[in-house]
Amino acid sequence: MNKPTHIHILGICGTFMGGIAAIAKQAGFRVTGCDVNVYPPMSTQLQAQGIELISGFGLEQLELNPDLYVIGNVVTRGNVLMEEILNRNLPYASGPQWLSDTLLRDKWVLGVAGTHGKTTTASMLAFILEHAGLNPGFLIGGVPQNFDISARITASSFFVIEADEYDTAFFDKRSKFVHYHPRTAILNNLEFDHADIFIDLPAIETQFHHLVRTIPGNGLIVCNAREASLERVLLRGCWTPVERFGIDAGWNIDADNHVTLNGRLQGVLDWALLGEHNRMNALSALSAARHVGVPTALGLEALAQFKNVKRRMEIKGVVNGITVYDDFAHHPTAIATTVAGLRHKVGNARILAVLEPRSNTMKLGVMKAALPDSLKDADLVFCYSGNLSWDAQGALASMGVRAIVLESLEALIEAIAAKAQSGDHILVMSNGGFGGIHDKLMKQLAIHPLNCPG
Repeated sequence: MNKPTHIHILGICGTFMGGIAAIAKQAGFRVTGCDVNVYPPMSTQLQAQGIELISGFGLEQLELNPDLYVIGNVVTRGNVLMEEILNRNLPYASGPQWLSDTLLRDKWVLGVAGTHGKTTTASMLAFILEHAGLNPGFLIGGVPQNFDISARITASSFFVIEADEYDTAFFDKRSKFVHYHPRTAILNNLEFDHADIFIDLPAIETQFHHLVRTIPGNGLIVCNAREASLERVLLRGCWTPVERFGIDAGWNIDADNHVTLNGRLQGVLDWALLGEHNRMNALSALSAARHVGVPTALGLEALAQFKNVKRRMEIKGVVNGITVYDDFAHHPTAIATTVAGLRHKVGNARILAVLEPRSNTMKLGVMKAALPDSLKDADLVFCYSGNLSWDAQGALASMGVRAIVLESLEALIEAIAAKAQSGDHILVMSNGGFGGIHDKLMKQLAIHPLNCPG
């Protein structure tokens, strides 16, 4: 069978499927696609690459007559276009399956898996390989600022991919990462998440073990030794060498950022990133890079020049002495480490945490009991409760007057501006656009009378 030269992507405007579209175009395919959310910035990014976008899932798209329909996991049964593809027995594949079979088959894949830190760690790893002259391809669920693009395909043997545990497609309920067949795999951490598709933590551990089963014996698993859940995964069976990080009998880092391997000093991590979680991310990236031949000293040199991913403690602006940050944190563990990292940076300055519980897991209220503790390092907490089916006010009641919960975004912005003081740090956390809150908030801060500190 001849290789398809024209693919039509259903659900093209998601970060992952948009990345597939970009590298398919770079690889010489004709790429078209459709989605219900055809608007900037993804729409303009794709159109700039010569990718034709269609709004909606109308049947007229069948007239494009592509060689293959590539299906994103946003598409469900009942989707009019998908139903007709099935009725006519037209060729289709999931995004991960197509990527694996078509573009990754002959690559040395480095997969980065874990509940938290996938995007940041994959970005670190890709940049270390780039700094070492290996010119890697990559597909990352964010925009690494050292590259300013989220996906590319190159002639290099190496390809770094964010290995997501979310399901593949409506017809393939395995995690995306089982398709990638990494030779080098990072297992960063593993907690309960994605409550919309996983019933409990053991169900996710099973998917991680499916990933472990695909890693060859001449590969490497880089595993967080501090995670009991990951140790349980490996105890189910492991056929690949394992390097652990976070312990002295493996990769470790001390309070002064001295990096050691089996107790021997490898160098010093000199960089601008915050938080213990990022130090752990760095260890895993250094280990994975070493597996493909990058000396640790060169990896540390790269990390000294590493710029964090957009939406990871990204400063959006400073207004009247008030700094506004944007961060992707949405799981309680990520919220806790993000707030703690900022606290370490700003010392005794006030932190105003602004939260949108937007992920599917958070919308279900599964993690609501963990929220107060995850926000304990913040001085004030502002929670947007629009579209929630659970009582956010009740969930945060233990925080007393430190927590303000409002259903109106406009009222929330006004409340934040009313409490803000010069010298404050406002940390906005959401895995979505949050209604453009950052710009709206900075405009409000600019016109609002300043409170006096103290």
